[in-house]
Amino acid sequence: MSDNVPAALDHAILPGVALGYAPVIDRQHAIAGTRLTLVPLRADARIDHAELLDALAATWPSGGELINPQGEALLAAVLAQPPAQPTQIEVPAFIAADPAHAATLAALKSAGHTGVLKGLPQAALPAEVAAVFKQVVLEPGQAAPAGLTLVHAGVRGAEAIDASFSAGASAVIGWPMDGPFEAAPGAGKTEIAADLQVIVELMSRVDQGEDVERLEQTLKRDPSLAFKLLRYLNSAAFGLPVEVSSFRHAIMLLGYARMKRWLALLLTTASKDHSMRPIMYGALRRGLLMEEFAHNMSEREQRDEMFICGLFSLLDHMLKQPFEKLLQSIPVPERVRQALVEDSGPYQPYLQLVQALEAESVFDYRDCADALMLGAGEINACVLRALHKAAQLE
Repeated sequence: MSDNVPAALDHAILPGVALGYAPVIDRQHAIAGTRLTLVPLRADARIDHAELLDALAATWPSGGELINPQGEALLAAVLAQPPAQPTQIEVPAFIAADPAHAATLAALKSAGHTGVLKGLPQAALPAEVAAVFKQVVLEPGQAAPAGLTLVHAGVRGAEAIDASFSAGASAVIGWPMDGPFEAAPGAGKTEIAADLQVIVELMSRVDQGEDVERLEQTLKRDPSLAFKLLRYLNSAAFGLPVEVSSFRHAIMLLGYARMKRWLALLLTTASKDHSMRPIMYGALRRGLLMEEFAHNMSEREQRDEMFICGLFSLLDHMLKQPFEKLLQSIPVPERVRQALVEDSGPYQPYLQLVQALEAESVFDYRDCADALMLGAGEINACVLRALHKAAQLE
């Protein structure tokens, strides 16, 4: 991966805040955006507002994402000086109903921002405040007031997401996976889709060090995969000094060891099943975030393995097989296998931290960060760099 990240993301950021992220999933299971949650780690935590705005602008230079500042002081700071680019900002109902915030909220709309109401107000909002809000974020089971589009938050599991859409939600903030994949009782053998099988075969051949001609013949069975691989390799996130023109050229530039990581990326983003899009979203960000955590590790091999570990951590849901069975046919390094199959090894604590970030769980975040001796500012910089790179690759 390229180290060419915006200057605002190249050092520890916002040490008093814990960040969390989750996809906004629409009814077609496409990713409508990312919700970034900011939680003060202490009630008196000081926020460098200029640093926050710079970090958001560097991560999403075009704006448009959903920001969820928690805690009245942090929310007030964001509302008083929102990002320069149009942004969606979650605002709790009790804040929206407070006359002291009416003028600030009304100013959001004129500046091009959109409010997303969180929770139900006890009484109708004043017209100038109500006009700021187009959506309302509620827990499953609550109904949206007239004129507001319903979004369910905190939803985990594919069945729970489908239930939210059946209940009238236009979008869901959450994750389709909830723990390791478990096959339904009596379920038969699941076949890996043909296009993904090509990548699995290619990974196996690269692992065995086969010659480039045979590798090219395998890839030619699916030209769309070859195109997607070259698009990744030529992306800004990868940062190669020259344009890669062929698979053979890529092998010459990267070597077999580094090619494994890009085939792993291809495997976890190549599914044509629309319901897998949130899983692919999560896998890409896990891989990039794990790689960021490994940035200071001395061995390049460790950083590549951490990347693959994060990417493959959702492969069980994607291919609908438990890891113990799945990794019998897909070659992975031993330290990756330990993390995914045995829930152990040197990479497992980092994977736990990623899962805490996805869950927006401050308690788990603290425990994982302390175990790894990582500060919040360092973790935040990794999160925002990973989100920035993911946006470049998609």
